[in-house]
Amino acid sequence: MKELDPLLHSQLRLAVMSILMNVEEADFVYLKEKTESTAGNLSVQLDKLSNAGYISVAKGFSGRKTRTVCRVTERGRKAFEEYVETLRTYINL
Repeated sequence: MKELDPLLHSQLRLAVMSILMNVEEADFVYLKEKTESTAGNLSVQLDKLSNAGYISVAKGFSGRKTRTVCRVTERGRKAFEEYVETLRTYINL
C-alpha cells in the first residue's frame, strides 16, 4: 500500500493545501483565520510547503502594509490529488 505524503499529513499543512486547492490565491491573514493557527506556526508551515514546491509565496505591499499571498503550484496540486487518492485506498472508497 502506498504511503501518505508526510508533508501533507500534518493537520495545518493539509488544511492550508485544502483551502488553496479551492481558490486562486489566499493571503496570510485569510489562511490564519480559516485554519485558526498562530502567525508563527502558519509561517513555519507555509515555508515547508513552499520549500517542497507545493505552494508559491509572494510578498508585497497593500498600501503601507505587507501582504503575503499564497497559491498552490502544479506540483502541489498533483501531490494533493495523490494524497487524496492514497487516502481513499486506506478507507476503501
